[in-house]
Amino acid sequence: MKIRLRFIGNLLFILILLAVLFSYAMFQGGFVSWFLFYSFLPILLYHLGLLFYPLNNWKVSRTLSKRIIQAGDSIDVTIHLERKFPLPLYYGMVEEIMPASWNRLHYDYAFLNEPDHVTIDRTMKKMKMIGFKKQLEISYRLDKLPRGEHELQGVRVLISDVFGFVKKEYIYPVQDELIVQPNTRDIRISDRAVSFEQGQQVVNLFQLENTNVATGVREYAPGDRFSWIHWKQTAKNQTVMTKEFEQERSNNLYVILDACLPKRKNPLAFEASVELTLSLVTKLEKNTTDIELLTVGRETKEFSLGESNQGKGDIRYYLTKIQPDGEIPFSGALRELLLTKKRMERLVIITTSVDDFFWQTIHELRQRIAQIVIFYVQGSKFILEKEQEIVAQMKKSGVAIHVLTEKEMVTNPLEVSIR
Repeated sequence: MKIRLRFIGNLLFILILLAVLFSYAMFQGGFVSWFLFYSFLPILLYHLGLLFYPLNNWKVSRTLSKRIIQAGDSIDVTIHLERKFPLPLYYGMVEEIMPASWNRLHYDYAFLNEPDHVTIDRTMKKMKMIGFKKQLEISYRLDKLPRGEHELQGVRVLISDVFGFVKKEYIYPVQDELIVQPNTRDIRISDRAVSFEQGQQVVNLFQLENTNVATGVREYAPGDRFSWIHWKQTAKNQTVMTKEFEQERSNNLYVILDACLPKRKNPLAFEASVELTLSLVTKLEKNTTDIELLTVGRETKEFSLGESNQGKGDIRYYLTKIQPDGEIPFSGALRELLLTKKRMERLVIITTSVDDFFWQTIHELRQRIAQIVIFYVQGSKFILEKEQEIVAQMKKSGVAIHVLTEKEMVTNPLEVSIR
């Protein structure tokens, strides 16, 4: 409606101006009057032609230097414009319609305390002298692109005459997808002593193997191993007896990412937690056979990382587009999730918030889960005094919780202590 009213207004303006000049020449008469009329007549006819010029039949396309990049990288974009009829145009303005997901920057984690640095108004408008050219190219560069699955929707083209009397614009639906994956950090993991049924021994927390504990004896059955024979009971009962084992421990390592909406939003902290999650999974996959990744938000997603590369690709793709959502606090969502998971032996939790209920949940989990490691990722200025007290309580109780602030996140490789 707005475009139609503008068209009618411009048409009336040109026709009225033409009528005024013609009337002036008719009533005034003489060489000067007709000279002015015929001098302005080509300009008015040009404006009339520009008004009816079909802008919507241009061919517009876009070329991206890369379509899959890492967070923080840059790309070069080139917009190609082609038209059939070379009507002389004074200038044209080309604007890229930026997606809302690009109104952020991927900053270094040294700015973990300054999330306002992340938000920007990313625009691209360029003016180009067109003249009689049939083909045009507009190039620009996008820097520090944020993680996510971004879709470019269209290009706006605006043309005008030299006086600005007639203006026309059209939005071309040019769609292109750009995938910005989270970075993978180099991580160094230290060891610690953990407790088992047989006593305490020094092992890597993430390299534990299945353990079986004998709970009784029974008669030998075909298929039992020779090493399972209980010789004392065999001699005593005069029949072959074998050891009976408790149900085998699960060797799976569960990595849980907090994807719930926090009370105090810090976009950079969430980006750091996603990057840490992918980096940990990539690191641990080399040393641990089975890894289960669970993301807890509005809904819970579970991924298994085994020997196939399919799981790796699914995890990377999902972590590319994940954003915090859900109304339930992470501590409550975590409690509900773990009630359904009966057999867990090793657990790594990555979160951007802690509270009393979270501490209570961890305290209860320690009764049935052998190893729990927590990574609390947050800017130092965002950690309240109450949260510092909770972290201190958890450490005092023997919980392996580690606070990763801007000081730790900027180190390379990232030192992850689990002592």
